[in-house]
Amino acid sequence: MPRPQGFAYEERKDGSVVLTHHGRPAGVLRGARAAKFLAEAASCDVQLLMARWTGSYRFGNERQARNHPRHRGGATRRG
Repeated sequence: MPRPQGFAYEERKDGSVVLTHHGRPAGVLRGARAAKFLAEAASCDVQLLMARWTGSYRFGNERQARNHPRHRGGATRRG
């Protein structure tokens, strides 16, 4: 799985943090969440951290899920 890339963050004067992905807004963190994010950003891979906080990353199990019998198609039971 490739590393996440294209994320950036900007800390504003009011204490909020704006997360962007390839220049587009991906999320805004305020208050305690913004403080927690900034503390984590100081000690780890920032790209991976931003991907995790925005939910814009893959877990690596999509290929396995695609092959699950539930996703193979065919008749569905509704009732």
